[in-house]
Amino acid sequence: MSLKHRTVFITGGSRGIGHAIALRAAADGANVVIAAKTTEPHPKLPGTIHSAAADVERAGGQALAVAVDIRDEGQVEAAIAAAVARFGGIDILVNNASAISLTGTLDTPMKRFDLMHQVNTRGTFLCSQKAIPHLLKSSNPHILNLAPPLPSIVDARWFAPHVAYTMAKFGMSLCVLGMAGEFRSQGIAVNALWPRTTIDTEAIRLIAGPDARRLTRSPAIMADAAHWILTRPSRELTGRFLIDDEVLAEAGVTDLSGYRAAGVREEDLMPDFFV
Repeated sequence: MSLKHRTVFITGGSRGIGHAIALRAAADGANVVIAAKTTEPHPKLPGTIHSAAADVERAGGQALAVAVDIRDEGQVEAAIAAAVARFGGIDILVNNASAISLTGTLDTPMKRFDLMHQVNTRGTFLCSQKAIPHLLKSSNPHILNLAPPLPSIVDARWFAPHVAYTMAKFGMSLCVLGMAGEFRSQGIAVNALWPRTTIDTEAIRLIAGPDARRLTRSPAIMADAAHWILTRPSRELTGRFLIDDEVLAEAGVTDLSGYRAAGVREEDLMPDFFV
């Protein structure tokens, strides 16, 4: 299956993994909505909604850049309405936007705590809520959250290093668990995707430093995994917590060397959180 002529609404799509997913969809000829906050160049972070939209057009897709803060219900409603007005509907929602702070309890300001929960958990729920009435009209509707797998047994090791962040990210995972069950009979697939290793994004550079980027995989692995998920029949793949390399293995891709820097061995890659 292809994403040609499908409309993909991506939060946080101006850079990083969201941008890579946008370009992979564009390569099929998809309509891609870049919904993010950055409208002017940032001094430390590359990409704006406008540069990402231009990248989508160059890659072969149709683009719509929409400035939206997913914490704001009115802005989300307006962004969804703009996407429907431009492309006639929405087939796929990718909840990629996220806020991160790898800090312990005593070192997490409540302003940062609120930001992570408002963007990660609340933003995911809000965008899904506003998109679902349109997804219900699609022939193959998908919601994909960039969220970690829920552990079979709740273990302190996932929470202790950064309680606030873990709570916020698992909120996105709980949206998958609940919404997959809620909308299964109506044919909306709701899944989660998470990387096995750290991914080469600006967030990693800011958190771990530029040298750590060599020990990551490129965002392309997440984009390719997302593409495989989003082209499956929605009634056949839902409620899954998927890991990027496992998805590619299921798709028949076993050589992952192209996703890492030259000279870096597979065993040298940094594992990501929650796996």
